[in-house]
Amino acid sequence: MTTVRIVTDSSCDLTPAETEQLGIGVVPLSIRFGAEEYVDREQLSVEDFYAKMASTGLLPETAAPSPGRFEQEFRAAADAGAGAVVCINLSGELSATVQSARTAAKAFDGELDVRVIDSLSLTGGLGTMVLGAAQLASDGADADAVEQLVRGMIARTEIYAALDTLENLKKGGRIGSARALLGSMLSVKPIIRITDGAVEEAGKQRTRRRALEWLRDKLFAEPTVEQLSVLHGQAPDIDDFLEMIAPRYPRESLRLGTIGAVIGTHGGPGVIGMCYLKA
Repeated sequence: MTTVRIVTDSSCDLTPAETEQLGIGVVPLSIRFGAEEYVDREQLSVEDFYAKMASTGLLPETAAPSPGRFEQEFRAAADAGAGAVVCINLSGELSATVQSARTAAKAFDGELDVRVIDSLSLTGGLGTMVLGAAQLASDGADADAVEQLVRGMIARTEIYAALDTLENLKKGGRIGSARALLGSMLSVKPIIRITDGAVEEAGKQRTRRRALEWLRDKLFAEPTVEQLSVLHGQAPDIDDFLEMIAPRYPRESLRLGTIGAVIGTHGGPGVIGMCYLKA
């Protein structure tokens, strides 16, 4: 039976324990603070990223991995005996990462079955797809079955986030159709949605509390959801949000995580996001 290896990029915001347990390969993006550049996860931890953003006042930037970094990961999979690789990446609407992966895959034509999938997602949404694919692969599924699972999850994935500021998203050029929020960005707490891989305005509230209540109400309006994840950028009020949703989704029933440097660069400090699959 062909062994399938799952590869992703560091925007997935999975923990080292999660990726190591399922043998997931993670290709890191780079983070720039002015003239200083760091390899995500390898040279800059999540904690150091937020501390540096707060202490320097610099707006960080991200850079996609080179095709060579993906080639290294694909080669390692082949050397370990994999017969196929399914590589699931950050939305191509937001980063050139998936294009780097596709370029790298061409180097293995005729040698290794490498399938690159644009998740049209990010952070917890991407992470959920990667975990699902890796679990299926570990159960012995072939590349066709793994790819089918991921493509089915893409259409069902919802991501909403309450931002504390639009400044990072605006300066990073990733604001997409949420641009209408800019006129009142100083007086509102913006809420965004990822739609077809791009950032869209989902709502705006006058206070942070109301923004979190908006997220709760949106979640509770769904008859049921699968694989709920809540991720945040060191938000001081994350426990408040978890209490809000606890009547329907207690803490032990969801995956709680920290938004890493790649998405934290654009979401800014204090962001709280929820990712789930519509039933």
